[in-house]
Amino acid sequence: MAFTIKQEIANFGGKLLKLSHESISTKTTMDVNVYLPKQFFQSTSKKIPTLYYLSGLTCTPQNASEKAFWQPQADKYGFVMVFPDTSPRGEQVPTDPENSWDFGHGAGFYVNAQKDPYAKNYQMFKYVHEELPNALSSFHYFQNKIDFVKLKSITGHSMGGFGAVSGFLKLYKDFASCSAFAPILAPSLVPWGQKAFKGYLGDEEKKLWGEYDPSVLVKSVENVDDKKILVHIGSNDPFLEKQLKPELFLAACKGTSWEKSIELHIVDGFDHSYYFISTFVPEHAEFHAKALGLV
Repeated sequence: MAFTIKQEIANFGGKLLKLSHESISTKTTMDVNVYLPKQFFQSTSKKIPTLYYLSGLTCTPQNASEKAFWQPQADKYGFVMVFPDTSPRGEQVPTDPENSWDFGHGAGFYVNAQKDPYAKNYQMFKYVHEELPNALSSFHYFQNKIDFVKLKSITGHSMGGFGAVSGFLKLYKDFASCSAFAPILAPSLVPWGQKAFKGYLGDEEKKLWGEYDPSVLVKSVENVDDKKILVHIGSNDPFLEKQLKPELFLAACKGTSWEKSIELHIVDGFDHSYYFISTFVPEHAEFHAKALGLV
């Protein structure tokens, strides 16, 4: 699949590419940013692994690229960063009828919508986990130096934290590791998740909700390889008590193979912003680097 290179930006020791392509899954033009670490420009026989970062509500590929400071960590350990968009976009793409920021454009929730009028375009799970990795793998610019498909990990923030943990559990064998910043881990039980699931999947399709909800998936997905999930949430996060509710996820993990595999930290004084995210990116980067065999 052909990508258009919109910008090439020298950044830290490597280069940030701002790309766009025509998506089969969403039937729209999709933007994606890719950070190539310094190792990409050095001679190496090993393929470089990939860390996917899924952004939160209202975000584009620019937010984390500009404010999370993953790039020096990617240079330190030698992994590629991929920053997908959060939804399909365009005048022809339906959005929230009330023009709210928590549904529709910028809020695709990384699920495959089943309900009209959203089903045509909002196939974000398929896009992020199938189409995009394969498309990037075939892009000639990368010279087959990067493993976008088999040697990969995933992380994300808020809605993207949900998307990361949900995708990791649904595709357990596909990812070396998973982490999240302020994730929505029990979406079926909180307003953001309920609105998204009702709108994209249908209120009558509660079984479908459980196929994406991490607090349901942990009960059926066996952690046979003893993988860990690393989570940080700020104690001053304004969404902690109403939307994030990590205690619901921890309760769901009790008695399962995940009970001792969730490293969840409530960090004092931090909020929901990229000031919080950028503070703990180094810890998450090391966590993924170890799982990817880079340390």
